[in-house]
Amino acid sequence: MQDLQVAVESFSAWKAFLYIFYPIAVLIAIELISRGFDDDDDQGGGMMIPAYQGTK
Repeated sequence: MQDLQVAVESFSAWKAFLYIFYPIAVLIAIELISRGFDDDDDQGGGMMIPAYQGTK
């Protein structure tokens, strides 16, 4: 139990605070990278739904 106390005291509070943000930073990086590989055909962000086009 004494070893656990030493380990807890040697790990600073600011490092523990930063470990909260590592997963969030990874998810944001993945999102930003994936936006570069966008395969949107109409370049407007909309969806092509044939039912809304109407007939001529």
